[in-house]
Amino acid sequence: MIEFIKQPWPWYIGGPLIGLTVPALLLLGNKHFGISSNLRHACAICFPAKIPFFNYDYKKEIWNLFFVLGIFIGGIISASFLLNDSPIQVDQNLVNSLAVYGITDYSSMLPPDIYNWEFLFSLRGLIMMIGGGFLVGFGTRYAGGCTSGHSIMGLSTLQWPSLVATIFFMIGGIIMSNLLLPLILAL
Repeated sequence: MIEFIKQPWPWYIGGPLIGLTVPALLLLGNKHFGISSNLRHACAICFPAKIPFFNYDYKKEIWNLFFVLGIFIGGIISASFLLNDSPIQVDQNLVNSLAVYGITDYSSMLPPDIYNWEFLFSLRGLIMMIGGGFLVGFGTRYAGGCTSGHSIMGLSTLQWPSLVATIFFMIGGIIMSNLLLPLILAL
């Protein structure tokens, strides 16, 4: 059984499992799925000021913080006990494309060529990590939620703003990966 869990699951198993999260949450108490709102909940708990944005009954949403804690603990358990020892398979076209930018080591899920301290403190690293982190945070707040909240929960409950947000998430991802990332990696 443990070997089955350690193997990559096909889309037709993982997709429905993620999709079934929505009706399960709705049936178990009209809960909405999303990760980015947890920052607001944590701030409301840690900084009990009279700031209107943080002045709400966060205790109704405390389950969501436990959900994120479960994701964190699950990641630790997976990395510690369920690691798949098979080499990471990367499509040859992607290998060829990334070799132009000096990314050649695929020994881990995070290529050591760009996930290291030297890269982080380079111009490319600062643009990608600091700039990218800011844009993700700003975009999440501006869109009123993250990709998981809009694309999984919002679309399944037929919310128009979630459809618009998801379309723009996809457009932004395509522009970033095909136009901007090659420019940043070429610096």
